[in-house]
Amino acid sequence: MQTHEIRERFINHYTSAGHEYVPSASLILDDPNLLFVNAGMVPFKPYFLGQQNPPFASGTATSIQKCVRTLDIEEVGITTRHNTFFQMAGNFSFGQYFKEGAIKFAWSLLTKPVSEGGYGFDPEKLWVTVYLDDDEAANIWETVIGLPPERIQRLGMADNYWSMGVPGPCGPCSEIYYDRGPEYGKEGGPIADDSRYLEIWNLVFMENERGEGTGKDSFEIIGPLPKKNIDTGMGVERVACLLQGVDNVYETDLLRPVIDAAEAITSTTYGKEQESDIRFRVIADHSRTAMMLILDGVTPGNEGRGYILRRLLRRIIRSARLLGATGKTMEKFMNTIMDTMTPSYPEIAENRERILRVAVTEENAFLKTLESGTQLFEDAAAKVKAEGSKTLMGADAFALHDTYGFPIDLTLEMAAEAGLEVDTEGFDTLMAQQRARAKADSQAKKHGHADLSIYRQWVDEHPTEFVGFDDLETDSKVIGLIADGQKVNEVHAGQEVEVILDASSFYAESGGQIGDRGLIKMGDTLLNVHDVQKVGKKLWVHRAVIENGGLGIGDTVTASVDPKWRHAARQAHSATHLIHAALREVLGPTAVQAGSMNKPGYLRFDFNYTEALTPHQLEQIEAITNEAVDADWQVNTIETTLDDAKKMGAMALFGENYGNLVRVVEIGGPFSMELCGGTHVDHSSQIGPVAVLGESSIGSGARRIEAYSGLDSFRYLSKERALVEGLATSLKAPAEEVPDRVAQLAAKLKEAEKHIADLRQAQLLAQSAKLLSSALVSGKIRVIAVRLDDETAPSDLRSLASDIKSKLGAEPGVVVLTAATDNKVPYVVAATPAAISLGVKSGDLVKKFGEYVNGRGGGKPDMAQGSGTDVEGIQAGFKAIYEQVSQY
Repeated sequence: MQTHEIRERFINHYTSAGHEYVPSASLILDDPNLLFVNAGMVPFKPYFLGQQNPPFASGTATSIQKCVRTLDIEEVGITTRHNTFFQMAGNFSFGQYFKEGAIKFAWSLLTKPVSEGGYGFDPEKLWVTVYLDDDEAANIWETVIGLPPERIQRLGMADNYWSMGVPGPCGPCSEIYYDRGPEYGKEGGPIADDSRYLEIWNLVFMENERGEGTGKDSFEIIGPLPKKNIDTGMGVERVACLLQGVDNVYETDLLRPVIDAAEAITSTTYGKEQESDIRFRVIADHSRTAMMLILDGVTPGNEGRGYILRRLLRRIIRSARLLGATGKTMEKFMNTIMDTMTPSYPEIAENRERILRVAVTEENAFLKTLESGTQLFEDAAAKVKAEGSKTLMGADAFALHDTYGFPIDLTLEMAAEAGLEVDTEGFDTLMAQQRARAKADSQAKKHGHADLSIYRQWVDEHPTEFVGFDDLETDSKVIGLIADGQKVNEVHAGQEVEVILDASSFYAESGGQIGDRGLIKMGDTLLNVHDVQKVGKKLWVHRAVIENGGLGIGDTVTASVDPKWRHAARQAHSATHLIHAALREVLGPTAVQAGSMNKPGYLRFDFNYTEALTPHQLEQIEAITNEAVDADWQVNTIETTLDDAKKMGAMALFGENYGNLVRVVEIGGPFSMELCGGTHVDHSSQIGPVAVLGESSIGSGARRIEAYSGLDSFRYLSKERALVEGLATSLKAPAEEVPDRVAQLAAKLKEAEKHIADLRQAQLLAQSAKLLSSALVSGKIRVIAVRLDDETAPSDLRSLASDIKSKLGAEPGVVVLTAATDNKVPYVVAATPAAISLGVKSGDLVKKFGEYVNGRGGGKPDMAQGSGTDVEGIQAGFKAIYEQVSQY
């Protein structure tokens, strides 16, 4: 049974039982605790926590959620049942059925014959585990399902009590296992051997909320959730492994084709050697994970999600190389995995070109890194051999890995080819220290959920009615007041407060648009609203300062949005949509939105793209945008279902978790059609002029465009015009000739600067003969030790020392030059070949001189340099050099 069919049967099983099908959310969600969605229940977390009411009429749902877990990337391929990317099929109940319902649904799907839509598993091969004291679940398995007591085992909190590893929902669970037979291990159930008994489904009876803690069983249970809920997760890949009769998840229909492609590229056979097999599995696993991350908008970078993606891609390249690949491999791997995954994720097809571009660009960059890393390795290896050693230091291996991204496996391989060993213990120690720092930083950032329990009453009972699409002013009732983090019944002048209204015309920050500003009034009472935030997507929290009077629960107030603020905010948000459309028209569909921010008069738009935009492309984007403004298109908003919106061609933002009903904003028909809950102008002409300020890189594969809209754009363009007119007057040239005239002046200036530099260099080198005459003989070696003009640059010191050294020819000589400016003492030491043959090393002399000027430095035997801060020690340093040289 193919994986795509396994997915379909799961969805059909639950939708036919009344569950609402929820499409997979993006792997990237706005959650402070999660780098990626790592469990099927993550998109439903607000419902479990009671922050939002489930939008499902039946109170039940089902989904097949994309998940990524990257805690132990280095372990991928060593075990044969874990993937970094996996599909978690789940069913969810929000206060409807509980343990018995969840168990019955799962058992039915697993054991029902294939001809009746089930998976057809033999009931005699299924085992379950329950939490230690969960007699209720054990009893259901035995008396309702009919499972023999000997196939029901009990495990402790670490195994059968589920949480996400961070504060949030939790509860006891019951896991279902399949006995693969004696050839896979010993008898005795999951407790005895979890390789033979493969876990395929986890039924979580979610009824509690957990607090802070680091382990699976070292956290506090804060208390019960508002309702008892069900969250289950069936591993699609593991079920596919069993139903397809293969040994492990890497040999299913989704991943085996990538292994086959790797065999063809590397001329190495899978299944013959454990070490090679691990590398094949790494290629297959990481290719899929990387492809799915790129699909959801991640681009390679040096931190966060981008760093994870970069690591995955580089491990693919590294593994292919170690298997024997000599050329580029990424295009073949990406095309193969996209072919296998497209039946389940049709959106891959329309993003194929972009995915390939990101992956191939990163491969090209890493191949250059390999070149530089190889040179660094060769330098380190030569140094080791020169010192008579056979071991490359762990610090050198770590520097290759950490600074240059050079994989340790390649370092070990190249060291073996060079007849060297690697201090792996030292490397492992440094890696462990780095992981500890990263883990500590990660824990520090996992501040958990902001304590939203203070808002829960209002979220559940009194969601705010937003009327701001049509009205800027509304009469509202005060239903909540918060001051200093506490619920209060009244507030007074001078206080910073949070006001919750039953209805509001204020737009709350979301979708890149910042919240409205304005006033809340009641008689003499006046509140200045400076921010509006959403809680649970339903509750509007108005943050304000009470300028005058006071306010109490139940008061009726007038909430008024600043009309100028809203007008300029609408202009900027609508301009953002036009910029996005123009960008895709110029760059093509591979330029995918990665985020945005707009406020009155200003917008920035982030997008995934691997190249800097040319001035001509920016001009095109600005022109297309302003043509759309001039077209005076009507801006239409349509409320429809998510599926219908997608059929219309509406674009969605990666990482956004949309509900079933969505709002489509359409400008100019097919020109711009996006899912958006923000405020917009009525006609495109109301945006006013749009001035593109420029674009820049915000990370590898990610760019940002910034622009002004409306009057801010006009003001910017007026300043630009004034600047050009001023230059035209100064240059006595028409405005249209200013760029050429400025370019001519710049060229002349560059030529003059080069001429001055040449003269300075000539004057500097002219001092060589004079400095040679000041040489003193110290033992067998002539020493030139001079403090030059304090304006002499460090680069000039080096040039002059090299020239003097060359003039000494075959004579043994040492050159020490220094200068001093603002308590900075740069210095250079050079030694001739003849001096070096006597034992002189410039690096040693630089260190000696540094002792007297409070400096540090180093270099090679023929040339070294350093910098200090103690001007008074220069002469004493010269004397120390004379004394040390006299010993050779």
